[in-house]
Amino acid sequence: MISDSFNFTGKHILIAEDEETNYFYLETVLKRTGAILFRAKNGEEAVQVCKDHADLDLVLMDIKMPELNGLDATRMIREFNAKLPIIAQTAYALVGERNKCLSAGCNDYISKPINRESLLRMMTNYLA
Repeated sequence: MISDSFNFTGKHILIAEDEETNYFYLETVLKRTGAILFRAKNGEEAVQVCKDHADLDLVLMDIKMPELNGLDATRMIREFNAKLPIIAQTAYALVGERNKCLSAGCNDYISKPINRESLLRMMTNYLA
């Protein structure tokens, strides 16, 4: 059972996710924390939201998205924001995938299907 002790009230979080089901899952998990949520459906939108909202506290970045993938989007975000925490989320649990994400500029990595408790604990490391 998930702990209700996660409080991200007032934190601005971008969910970069093209799949509706995955987005709604993350939205459901994060709304319980009091976070203010933004959405991008592709990498280009993710970059633009990060440019438009300098007050973002964290990005959940899907790696496989249309238009511009999450790794390239992360590299572009790093050109203008080196400090914004970015957590890669991917269905690829292949050897070396974590290193690819970290090399692109992501701070952390979580594989799908995403465990709520694991995600919230990981996010706490960056939002506390």
